Amino acid sequence: MAVTFLQPDGLVRTPAFSHVAVVPAGSATVYLGGQNGVDETGALVSPEVGPQAARALDNAKIALAAAGATLDDVVQWFVLIDASADLGAAYGAIAPQLGREGAPPLVTGSRVAGLGVPGALIEISAIAALSL
Repeated sequence: MAVTFLQPDGLVRTPAFSHVAVVPAGSATVYLGGQNGVDETGALVSPEVGPQAARALDNAKIALAAAGATLDDVVQWFVLIDASADLGAAYGAIAPQLGREGAPPLVTGSRVAGLGVPGALIEISAIAALSL
């Protein structure tokens, strides 16, 4: 049973995101908590948003793998980017890895005044679905 991603008529069509996802009954839902660009000790990997974004996505992959999921299982991404950060550098560091066959996942992106980790410029969380 596969998740169905929809890009309905009347809404913008883009290869970057879908508008609706239908998760079938019998799927397990995996909730990924916010991941920042920190190493295993909790230290920021860089003061720059690009390297932070890349590490945050690497951390997301590690966390998803612990639940038996991959980036391909993600139904929706939530990306919080500090208002002072370079949006192009942030998305540029992660967008190539988020592409996949078929319709893309849902994406919610927000510019925020700050994040909980001092110096963090990006935080990524997600919801994934696994067939049982």
